[in-house]
Formats: sequence, C-alpha cells, structure tokens
Amino acid sequence: MSVQPLPAHPAPRAGEGRPLLGGYLMRKGQLTAEGLEQALAEQEQTGLPLGQVLIGLGLITTSQLAEVLAEQHTLEYVDLGAFKRDEHAVTQLPESLARRYHALPIAAEADGTVVVAVADPTNLLAHDDLRLALGTHTRIVVADSALLDETIDRAYKTQQIGSVETFSGAAWRANEDADDQISLDDTAPAIKIVNDVIARALAHRASDIHFEPQADRLVVRLRVDGVTRQLTEIETSMQAAVLARLKVMGGVDIAQRRTPQDGRVGIRVGGRPMDLRLAILPTTYGEQAVLRILQGGAKGPLGLDELGMDHETETVLRRAIERPYGAIITVGPTGSGKTTTLYAALEQLNDPGRVIVTIEDPVEYQMPGAGQIEIDPPAGLTFARGLRTILRSDPDVILVGEIRDEETARIAMQAATTGHLVLSTLHAQSASSSIVRLKDMGVDPGLLAPSLNCIVAQRLARRLCLKCREAYAPRAEELERFGIEKTPGELYRAVGCEACLHTGFEGRVALYEAMSVEGKIRRLIDATTEEIFAAAIEQGMITLRDSGIKLALAGVTSLDEIHRVTGDRLL
Repeated sequence: MSVQPLPAHPAPRAGEGRPLLGGYLMRKGQLTAEGLEQALAEQEQTGLPLGQVLIGLGLITTSQLAEVLAEQHTLEYVDLGAFKRDEHAVTQLPESLARRYHALPIAAEADGTVVVAVADPTNLLAHDDLRLALGTHTRIVVADSALLDETIDRAYKTQQIGSVETFSGAAWRANEDADDQISLDDTAPAIKIVNDVIARALAHRASDIHFEPQADRLVVRLRVDGVTRQLTEIETSMQAAVLARLKVMGGVDIAQRRTPQDGRVGIRVGGRPMDLRLAILPTTYGEQAVLRILQGGAKGPLGLDELGMDHETETVLRRAIERPYGAIITVGPTGSGKTTTLYAALEQLNDPGRVIVTIEDPVEYQMPGAGQIEIDPPAGLTFARGLRTILRSDPDVILVGEIRDEETARIAMQAATTGHLVLSTLHAQSASSSIVRLKDMGVDPGLLAPSLNCIVAQRLARRLCLKCREAYAPRAEELERFGIEKTPGELYRAVGCEACLHTGFEGRVALYEAMSVEGKIRRLIDATTEEIFAAAIEQGMITLRDSGIKLALAGVTSLDEIHRVTGDRLL
C-alpha cells in the first residue's frame, strides 16, 4: 500500500529551484567562498557528499548542516538532545532498518502519523521504504547526524545487550526437583514480559526492579541512580502469570501468597552471568515483587584510589587499614556503596601474607585469595554463628557483610580487640551516630573504645549530565543555606536531555566522611551523638555535607542534589 505524506509536509523533490547547499550556506554567512572552493576540490577527489566533506574539513558542524538541510527543504529541525522521544514509536521500526536508512521514529501524532527523524532529507527512496515499513503516514524531520547515531544506539540498547537467559532458583540449589525449574512455556507471554523488563532495566543501569500491584494494573518501576521511575504498566489479567514466572525463577513456593518469600535468580545477559535477588511481599492488591540486580561481581572490586575520596578522607581510611587489628565500619542507607568501600580496603590488604575471610549476604564481589562465605539462615548459617567459626580458622582480616544484631556486633568487636582486623557495615545516619547505634544494640562502651579504628559514613549523589547541565549564578540566600561564604562564581543545575533520559543526571558520585576513633573521640565513646560530632569536627573531619558542597562547586553535582541526599545537617 502506497501512503502519501501529509499535505502540510510535502516530501522534497529534486529540481524544484532550491539553491545548492554550498550557495545556501554562503548566503546564510556560514561558509566563505574560499571554504566552498576548498570543499568542492576535496569532493572532486573523494566523491563524498558536499555536506560530509564540509564537516570533515571542520568548516561546519553536524548540527549546522542539519539545520540548513531542514530549512532548505522546508522541513522541521529537531534537537534530539532535548526531544523526549516516544519509546513505543521506536518499537515500530526494526533496528536493522533504522541503521540502514539512518532514521528513527521518535513520536506518534494524534492522527496516527509517525514522526521520523532522518539525517539526509534528500534520500526519497529511503523515505518511501520507511513509510511502507511503518505502514502508516509519516512526517519526516531532520536531526543532527551525530546525535541521531547516539539516539539510535540508546533506543535499541535493550536489543544490543542481548537476550536474557534466565535460570530458575532451583538451578542454584542441588536439592530442588529439576521438574520445578520452569512451569511456563518459554514462548508464554509472561516470560516475554519478564525478560523484556529485565533487559530494559539493564539498559537503563537500574539497581532494582519493582513490580507493584495496583487496583487496576501492575506498575513496573526502576530504581536508577537511587531514584525510582516508572518503566511500564502490565494489565491486571497478566499479574498472576508474571508473579508466577518470577517465583519460578526465584525458586520460591508458587502456591504461597500470604507470607514474604526470598529467592535468587541467575541470568545470563549476552553470555555474561549475573545474579538477581527476589523479594516477594503480600500487599492489598496482590503480591509485590522486587528484583535487586547485583552487577558488581562481574566487574571486580575497585581500588581505594578509584572511589573518588578527597585526600584527607582517604588518608584517614588508609591509616586505619594499616593497623594490624581493630574495626573499620562503613555506615549509610541501603545501596550507598558501603560494601564497595570495604572491598576497596580488602583489595589493599589482599596479599599472600594475610588470611582474609568474608561472610556476606550475598557475596557481592569475587576476590581471588580470600575465603568467601555466604550465609544460609535456613541451614543455620547466620552471621553470628559463621563469625564464631571463622575466628577458630586463624584469619588475619575478617569482613562481616552487615552487623544486624547484638550477638554479631559483640563478636565482631571482640574479634577486633584480639588481633584481628574486622571490616563491616552498619545502618546508621552518620559516623558520629553509629557509635550510639552500636551502644543501642547492646555493645558495651568499654568494648567499643579499644576496638574501633575508623567509621566511614557515605552517600551516593547523582552526577550532573555533562551534555545538558546549565550554569547559573547562585542567589545569596542559596549560598547562605549551604554555608558558602565566598561567592564561587557559576554553579550548575540539572536540565535534562535524551542522553540522560531527561533526568538531568547520569551516574552517581560518592560523598564521604571518615571519623578516626582516637584521642578525644575515644574518651567520649559513652557521650551523646552531638558531643561526638563536635569532637570529630574539632579533629578535622570533613562531613558528608561538606564533601557534597565540594563536588557541587566543582560542577560534578548540584546543590539541590546535595540537599536531597544529606538534608540540612547530619550528626
């Protein structure tokens, strides 16, 4: 079926009296006669299109060429960096055709017309093929060729990741019946939905996938850079099948719908194995499922110099790990990078002269040379019980994944005073409040004082997207709010573009405060949080907020983001 373009946007036809590209650029003042002569001579030798030659010679930019082509052919120019494309429109054109014709559907209009961005508006045969492939009216717009390449890469990134091959939780447990591994056919709609969601989550660099039942739909949200955003909605009629599929993958009881359940999912993405953790919770409108994506293991732990700490904070931590015994605690909320920091310290300590043992839930990084244990509460292997056994195995360095209870806290602190270097994590707001948290858990202050070496508090703040961040002059009240006395000149704030999915941020950066437990702080171990905090500041501790302000002044993040992450003040 031949579909004609919309009357308001006729397809360009050759020979309609349009000026040639070189003359058009000269009349607009974007090209000199000498430049055109040079480009024409180069074109004669290479046979390349004039626009490509002009860009290669640096006489014009790709965006200038796109704007001129759009104007020359009476078409609309679209800045893909600022345009929020319709993901559904993208799915209507196979990736192979998008790359062949250097074109991308970016929106669908109310009457069904599909808006297609192209780099070359003169390729009429390609436009006809695109209309036939899409099976509907199309409206051609012109885009920067370089930005179009990037946008095509991002739009089809899910496909580039490769197929998601899932293994049920039973594959991780030898005592499970193999017949229970897969209860749905691989072509079932639920499997396709779950695999597509996982692939798209990986493409968005998500850390968690939330399947949240509502009264009339199942909402799927992703946590990206610490902030959740909606990915898609699934019809209520598919809710039970999707949850059943997730349960099968996680190796949990499909028939049980009234109690929380935890499972483990193994996946292979583009040939690379990955680990997911599944949590099932009963809610008002059915069961909620959360998949946590553990991506760190494949990359290996970072080194201390790769964490991005300022010099003073890194010096405090290095001095603490150089001691032969004592405890190093990292604190912060879930997902703030505490274990990453501890593994960076372990990487520094990992040599043939030391015996390193870790006990975690789960093991997040593979470290050659270390004995790594994963707890299994149903089998009786808890942090406390495992830690007791580890102490009988002659270790030098022990990493405890998390201090969750009084027994684990007490054993860890005792180990730190008997010749072992102990590294662990704790849920607390700040370095100073973590001491009070340990005391609240029942650890004797007399045991804490000699055992603690250093406490590192941390948060993750979102990095500003370098492609769209906007410079601005801060107001006096904003500087006063953050305690910035000297006017820093320009700061940056988030805007949003295609590259950062219109969030204004891309990636995260860590904020740190490291409190060395020595001197006055050691004597104040039984004092209040406020007294400990004041003593730490007196000793020169850089707070989380100060760390964040430094990053904002350097243009890495924004003051608003620092306030979101740290609040007004953390004691």
